[in-house]
Formats: sequence, structure tokens, C-alpha cells
Amino acid sequence: MEHVDAVVVGSGFGGSVAAYRLAEAGRSVVLMERGRAFPPGSFPRSPADMGRAFWDPEAGLHGMYDVWRFGGCDSVVSAGLGGGSLIYANVLLRKDERWFAHEDAHGGHKSWPVTRGDLDPHYDAVERMIGAAPYPLDRPPYDDTPKAHALADAAAELGLHATLPPLAISFAPERGVAPGMGLPVVDAPYGNLHGVPRRTCKLCGECDIGCNEGAKNSLDHTYLSAARFHGADLRTSHEVKAVRPRHGGGYEVDYVVHDPTRDPAEDPAGEDRHPPVRTITCRRLVLAAGTYGTTFLLLRSREAFPGLSPALGTRFCGNGDLLTFLLRAKDRNRVRPLDASKGPVITTAIRLPDALDGVPGAGRGAYIEDGGYPGFAKWMVEPTLDFSAQLERMVKFMWGRFVEFFKDAPDTNLSAELAELIGDGALTVSSLPLLGMGRDTADGRLSLREGRLNVDWSAETSEEHFERLRRTMRSIADVLGAEYRDNPMWLRKRVITVHPLGGAPMGDHPDEGVCDAFGEVFGFPGLYIADGAAMPGPVGPNPSLTIAAMADRMSTRLLESASRGKRRRRGRRRGGRAGRGDRPAPRGGGRHGARVGTRAPRRDRGTVPGRGVRPDVAVVHRGDEGAPRPRGRRPARGGAGRGARAPVVPPHHHGRRRAAVPRRARAHRAGRGVDRRRLLRGPAAGPAGLVQPVRPGRRREPPPDEVPPVLHRRPGARTHPGRGEERAARSADADLARHLHAVRAAAGGARRRGRARRRGARW
Repeated sequence: MEHVDAVVVGSGFGGSVAAYRLAEAGRSVVLMERGRAFPPGSFPRSPADMGRAFWDPEAGLHGMYDVWRFGGCDSVVSAGLGGGSLIYANVLLRKDERWFAHEDAHGGHKSWPVTRGDLDPHYDAVERMIGAAPYPLDRPPYDDTPKAHALADAAAELGLHATLPPLAISFAPERGVAPGMGLPVVDAPYGNLHGVPRRTCKLCGECDIGCNEGAKNSLDHTYLSAARFHGADLRTSHEVKAVRPRHGGGYEVDYVVHDPTRDPAEDPAGEDRHPPVRTITCRRLVLAAGTYGTTFLLLRSREAFPGLSPALGTRFCGNGDLLTFLLRAKDRNRVRPLDASKGPVITTAIRLPDALDGVPGAGRGAYIEDGGYPGFAKWMVEPTLDFSAQLERMVKFMWGRFVEFFKDAPDTNLSAELAELIGDGALTVSSLPLLGMGRDTADGRLSLREGRLNVDWSAETSEEHFERLRRTMRSIADVLGAEYRDNPMWLRKRVITVHPLGGAPMGDHPDEGVCDAFGEVFGFPGLYIADGAAMPGPVGPNPSLTIAAMADRMSTRLLESASRGKRRRRGRRRGGRAGRGDRPAPRGGGRHGARVGTRAPRRDRGTVPGRGVRPDVAVVHRGDEGAPRPRGRRPARGGAGRGARAPVVPPHHHGRRRAAVPRRARAHRAGRGVDRRRLLRGPAAGPAGLVQPVRPGRRREPPPDEVPPVLHRRPGARTHPGRGEERAARSADADLARHLHAVRAAAGGARRRGRARRRGARW
């Protein structure tokens, strides 16, 4: 079975960061992404491609749009290498410093287990890696972006604070160079995993359907390319189905491999719909499959994780997402252009203050941002938003053709009539989507219903938040001379969210959250959550940057704990299992088999000189082998030194002392006893000697061999019955006494020779 240091499930803002950090540190990493890779130029645009751009493997669909419909909300997430970065609007805003709190429906208030100060260095690291930069509104041709100017004007008129947020878009070929449209982008030192040229932003408004220019600094162009450069194994079309703890430590991951190239019509047996399940094992497992994917995995695998927090599935919210529209904006009697399709999807953000900012009566904070859509989508937007006018033009055109049919000399030029049928496009030019988000109430719950994911959430408990957003958006519409229009879904108090959060929230203890402030699941060391599921409440602004910063912080802790564990294991190999109670470490015993017990120093490992390891003896020193002994101090004869610990008893003894094993007597009778001449050779004794050389001018450590070992009989070792056993025990004691006497004599000679050399050096 394949085994690696770490498996990362998902390639979104949490999984990509974790895979990069672990691979950079030299760990063997396998990242599993259920979707496929989408290099620039491969995103769907034609009707035929768009019809297959959705994710449902059982129906033969392997696209990037994964659409969910629940009781109180609808949601759109992504499936593809890069996760949500393939379809997000590029905004990288930090969570406000005073907004690290969450409230319940009854007004209760509690701080997050992390603060802005904890995340700031990780915010910096993520922004550098992704290459965040604000929209260059002060430079041509970017200064000709009507919607950015309109939103800034409205904010100034209403006394609100508007900013140009950092965007993950390449406006310039590289850092420090002037921006320009359609210029070749210079690859980073770690390269580009797609191997396809990229170009700077063309202001086409196609960010949310995949950038075919490669201008978006999505995760496949940044973190995932760097992770692959450092050796991470990125596996696409690998969907994880179940996870569970592994006997002996670590975790097992069950997954299937999809074949997106297979045509469902050519697969009547449904082999791709139900591919075989495979398994991989790992020391550490990072779940980053998104809010729905991670929570769904844990809910399905709950029986394999006894004691998992009861908070699993709780604190779900949609980050306060709300979509509305401004229609037919006017400046006096003229059409005011807003042109939502020109520029990136989002250019400007207006911040609404929070009561936590010290503004009395402000309520919960929020953001309002301009929206956008591709230019070719205007053909669909125009009749959708103004269906009555479109129907009126169509009826007028058909009536004109009917009248002309009965004329003797009908008008044969239809140019004017067709132009009137299409319209002047004033509606799309003067219309703008508005995107709202903020601190709604995280009181939703995710659960399983007949094996399917279900969400119990309602907008009623967050009605105050949504009403504040709608009032502010109406005020913006009034300033711009536009009509305000709610999303039709709002008639049923439903929302559509692209920022689902919660489900496996972090907390201070297991009753409050599934994982701690670093994303490690309570009670299951090595299992981490690194995506929006770990958020204990709404982020407020776009959560992408905060999720990535949390994952970066988690990776730092994971690597630190792994290093500490590695040092502990190395220390146990060298000096015993210090601090682990009565659990001795099984160690290899050479050609004679395994040996159980605390590992002795090199000068006494339960050996007969020249004969290797005693196969049936566990050697346990009474002195504390795990800590260095003070210089010049030697233990009392015949017993343990100061601060000595009780001997470690192997687990199969169940705490009971066993009789000594008389194997040494039989070995001595067979001529395989202690070679006293080799012990008396002094400091120059070779590898077989028990006395180590002493460097001139250095004080010699007291040999631990003077601490008499305790011998325990291993299961299966033979003993002499009756009086023969007593004779063998007496012979073994005598042999041990001679052995210790020879060691002390050799050590004393070494000290005398050292003193003589030092006296000679002084003269």
C-alpha cells in the first residue's frame, strides 16, 4: 500500500497553501483533486461546452461548476485544479481587526480563537506569493472603467469608505513594470505547471467563468506550480470517498479515479460512474475539500472517529452573500454608463462600519462591491432584465412584417427594423450587479439525509444584516439615478452564496469546535482542516485570503510539531524512551532478533563482547538515560544515582518483576564469557571494547556501565528447573561482578593516564 508523509484533499486556498509549504519543507506530499486541470484557453465558452461545464460524475459530467440547492440557500463551488480560485472574483481582503468575533441569534458574543495579529504575517506571505495588486484606475486604459468611478462617487455622496481592494490579477508582465493589456506574463522562478503562455488582463469581465488569458493569478499558476516544483504529487480526477485513522498511527484515505475523457454513451456498464476504490496511507492528513466537501467527508466517516466533537456540522453560514441589481442609471436626462462587462468582475469595495468598530447602532459590518459579467453575456442579460421591452419590440417587428406583406410595394430594406428589434443596449450599458457580504449569523447546520448532504439554514436570523445591505444598495441606486431590483430569489427569502463557511469550526475545546486554533482536530493528532469549514463564523469580506492565511499558519504549526516529533524519536533511538512511562521501544537486535526495553548507551547494550546482542534480555538502567548526567558526578556503588528512575518494565510483564535469565551462565560454560583482556586494553580498545577513548585535555564522563543493569526474562526464554536454575543464577551473578570489576579497573587506568598527560603538558 502506498504511504506518504502527507495527503492533502482538495486544491483550493487551504489545500494549495498546505501542499506548497509541506513540499517546500521536504515532505512527501500527495494532493488529490477531484476535478481536472484547466490551463488557459481550455475554459468553456461555446453553448456545447457550457452545457458540460458542471460537476456530476455519475451523470458523466466533469466540469468545474458544482451547484448545490438547499432549503434556505443555493450555492456554487468549483471542481478543478485550483479549487475556488478558478471562478472567484480575485479579491484578497483581510478580515477586519475588530471583526474576529461571532454572535448567535440571541445576541451572544464570543471572540475567535485567533486574532488579526496572529494572521498578519501569514496574510503578508500569501499576498506576496499570489501577487496581489489594486486595480490601476489611475493609469490608461484602466482609467476608463465607468463602474469603478460610479461606485466611488456614490460612496463619497453617502459618506461611506470606498477602496480599490487588492486583486489577484496580472495587470503588468512582472512586478515593478508598468501595466498594459495583453502583454506576456513572465513566469515565476518555480515555473508554470500548465506550460501555457499567459497574458495580462484584457478587461473582458470573464473572471468568474475562467480566465482564458491566464491573467488571473489563480492557485494553479502560483501555489500549485510552486508545490510541484518542490516535489509535490498533484493528482487530478482523484476523488476522496472516506478517511479513517490507521492502526499504529497516521490515516488511511479511500479514493476513486475518474476518467473525464470517457464518453458516457460509450460506457453502458457505468464503469466510470462507480470506479474501484483505492487506498493510500499517510502520517498526516489535511482536509481542504471546501466547506461542503470536508464536512461531508467527516460526516460520512464519523463512525471511524470515535469521540469526534459534537460541533461537527455546526456554525454554517454563507458569509452574508446577497446579489442585487441597478438598472437604467441616468445622469439627468442622459444614460449613465456603468458597463458591468468592462474591467475585472470586481474593482471597488465599500465598507459598512460595524458596532464592534465603536460606531453605536451600526449593527454588523458588511461590504458592497461592484459586479460584472462577460461581454458576450449581454445578449442573455438584456432580455432577462427587460423582458417586457424585448417582447414589445418583437411584437412590433412582427406586426410591421405582417402589414408590409399586403402592400403592393413593400419595404425591402429591413436594416432599421432589425436594429430596432435588437435595441440600443441601453439597459446593459446602464445596469450593474451589486454584491453584498458581511457578518451574518452562523447558526446553520450541515447533516446527512439518506446519505446526501443537507443544510438547515434560514435568512430569518440574519434579516437585520440583509435589510441593512438592501437599504444601502437602494441609496447607491438613488445617487446614480438607477432603479433598484432585488434578486428574484429574495422573494422567497432565499440567497445564493459563493462563500459557504463552517461545518467543522475551530474552537477552544472539543465542545465548542471540531479543531483547535491551528486547524488540528481535537483528539486526532495529525488530522488537520484547512479550508472554509474551519471558520467559526463569517469572515465579512471575501474569505479567500483569510482561508489561505489560516492554512499557512496551520502549515507552520504542522511542520514545527513534525520536527519536534522527529527529534523525540531520534532521542528515543539514542537515549531511550524518556517521558513515555512504561512503554518501552522495540529495537532491532541484530541477527538474533528484536530486543525490548530502554536503549542503553553504546558501551552497554546488553551484549557479550564480540558476540552481539543478547537475544532474550531486556537491559534497563536504573539511571536516567534520557537526560545528560552532570559532569563529575557518578552514582553510588551498588545502586542508582541521585534522581534515578525506577526500571522500565516491558508491557508484557504487566508491571511485575521477573526472575533474571541465566543465559550468561550457559554462554560462559560454552567458552563465550567476558574477554577480560579486551576490557583491560584501556582507552584504545577498539569497537568491541566497552571503554571509549578520552581526548587529551578533556574531563572524562563517568561511564554509565558502572550502574548495574537489571535483567528481565523475555517470553519464551528457557530456564533451568529446580536446583540447576539456582546454580545458573549464582553463576550469572558472579560473572556480572567480574564484568563490573574489569570495567572499573579499565576506567581507573584511563583516569590515571589522563592525569599524567596533563602534568606532563604543564611542565
